[in-house]
Amino acid sequence: MAEDKRIQSTEREHEDMNVLMQRRREELEQLTKLGINPYPYEFTRDTFSKEIIHQFKDDAPQRIVSIAGRIMSIRRMGKASFCHIQDSQGRIQIYLRRDDIGATYDAFRLMDIGDIIGVKGFVFRTKMGEVSVHGSELILLSKSLRPLPIAKEKMDEQGNKTIYDPFSDKELRYRQRYLDLAVNQDVRQVFVKRSKMISAIRKFLDERGYLEVETPVLQPIYGGASARPFITHHNALDMKLYMRIADELYLKRLIVGGYDGVYEISKDFRNEGMDKTHNPEFTMMELYVAYHDYRWMMNLVEELVSNIAIALNGVSVAKLGDHEINFTPPWKRITMFDAIKEYTGKDLREKSEDELRVIAKEFHIEIDPKIGAGGIIDEIFGEKVEPHLIQPTFITDYPLEMSPLAKKHRSEPGLVERFEAIVNGKELCNAFSELNDPIDQRARFEEQMKLRARGDEEAQVLDEDFLRALEYGMPPTTGLGVGIDRLTMLLTNQDSIRDVIFFPQMKPE
Repeated sequence: MAEDKRIQSTEREHEDMNVLMQRRREELEQLTKLGINPYPYEFTRDTFSKEIIHQFKDDAPQRIVSIAGRIMSIRRMGKASFCHIQDSQGRIQIYLRRDDIGATYDAFRLMDIGDIIGVKGFVFRTKMGEVSVHGSELILLSKSLRPLPIAKEKMDEQGNKTIYDPFSDKELRYRQRYLDLAVNQDVRQVFVKRSKMISAIRKFLDERGYLEVETPVLQPIYGGASARPFITHHNALDMKLYMRIADELYLKRLIVGGYDGVYEISKDFRNEGMDKTHNPEFTMMELYVAYHDYRWMMNLVEELVSNIAIALNGVSVAKLGDHEINFTPPWKRITMFDAIKEYTGKDLREKSEDELRVIAKEFHIEIDPKIGAGGIIDEIFGEKVEPHLIQPTFITDYPLEMSPLAKKHRSEPGLVERFEAIVNGKELCNAFSELNDPIDQRARFEEQMKLRARGDEEAQVLDEDFLRALEYGMPPTTGLGVGIDRLTMLLTNQDSIRDVIFFPQMKPE
């Protein structure tokens, strides 16, 4: 019965939509008959809504403006009408009178919410105190053939705003991001902040003399991370290619070539599951700096992230759900094994694979039989420790098996010099003292190939050309990978990666 009602409701919505769309097409025909081009080629505007409102002064000389935007509300009153238009910076009220715009006023009656218009006129304040534009000229710039899902707003006497019928269907918003952006101004601001964040990262790295570079998206051998790739075929070369899962191995080749510091902000692709923090296409920033180690990189990460937070929000503290995240250095630092012991009471040092499987079973953690000891430790850490790490925390010194590209720890056998920054229970970045011993690197790759033979599809593959590059000599180097999407989530208070990617991957409609 409930399903039948849902189907009937959907059918009624489609019928209503068809009626509204038909009416708009009829209006389009009438506008054309009136000699109005509903899709002209250009319009000269000289200002934006936010600027008009902020600069208005009651005692200033009258100001003539030319503004354009999308109609978001209309109030018709015989020979005069009000509407609000929205541009890229906000909304402003427009006042139109038949006496001022003549026959164009009749054309305005054929315009709807969603239409894009241009208005020329003078700025004034209405009797209700709202800064508005009194139109002397109105031009239709684009006729909207589909109705917008406009939310209704009501303000009480205390100035509290209540929103009715917001466009909040998550799946529809992700599929039709253009509609989401047109209707929800706060969504647009998230992506403005994302852009500013990336600019702040570039400025920070450029000022330190690091070179921004580009490396191949299509690679004959994928590497630099543990993940399954997307596979394609190059017809002219008749060869299989992989979309990159990381930039690491190519950026290290550039360090071999003589650059002291290189970085890349790039799209990477991993053929894996999707959830609130994973999308198969995502953005990474990878940085490699010669003659430094992972301890130096920890200091750089603290400085980088706190600077970005201040650039975006004015302070190094960010609101995220119920938490306030403080990015001010220094951040807590704790080894992976010490963190596991702190939150579980178990010391996993020097445990065999069989012993680790028994411990995982005690914790009711399902372990894939194909993964090795390092993978088991990672699963235990992810389940039992990560969710507790809300404030920025460096987890350091990982098991060697988990990190085939990291240098062996200088004082702790069986470990590597690696850290991850965990914030709000999720990995934000990953960094190593990079392995530059080509003999050790070959042995690590061979161990990874053994894991692949056991069925671990995410184990890394052996890259002969990368090994050849290392054999020419790479200086001591530290490397960093930062998830741009996750950093955006942290600094804009979003709980899903889909809320910070314009067009996230979706199942077919």
